[in-house]
Amino acid sequence: MTDQQMEQLKKQLTDQLAELEERVEHTEEFETTELSNYDNHPADNATDLFDQERGMALTQFKEEEITDLKAALAAIEDGTYGKCAECGKEIPYERMEALPTALTCIDHAESDLDLESRPVEEDVLESSTGQPVEKEDSRIRDYNDSFEDVEGFGSSDGPQDQPGDDEQMGDFYDGEGEDEKG
Repeated sequence: MTDQQMEQLKKQLTDQLAELEERVEHTEEFETTELSNYDNHPADNATDLFDQERGMALTQFKEEEITDLKAALAAIEDGTYGKCAECGKEIPYERMEALPTALTCIDHAESDLDLESRPVEEDVLESSTGQPVEKEDSRIRDYNDSFEDVEGFGSSDGPQDQPGDDEQMGDFYDGEGEDEKG
């Protein structure tokens, strides 16, 4: 990496750090004007909670990015920037240009994506009564697919969605859609 490329990346890191620090400093905290949530609709409470969680997640992401930027700038000062922290090999400039906070080569980059675990909510929430959750209290489950029982009394499905032959539904639309002449 040339000195000019190093200066360009240092300027980019410094500018990005200043911008992120300013954005973290000027975040609007979610503030409710309600004295009590007792009379709020549950959807309003859920919206408020979502806004709070989104704000906290964005702040956490920005803080992690600031930590990465400071580590990269410290590596520039130490003279280790552009060399893999694991093996010491030169990191290609293309990688540094795409990800200026990279401190490792592509071979030693973090790649421990967790594709196996599921959200903890799935231990409690289940979409069907036919597949009970392992940790669920057996007293609250009837182990029948109650939706099928209720659907027997009618649904918003049209006749094309109902079980049976088309011949049984043949006269369903008789007389509909004809022009009325008077």
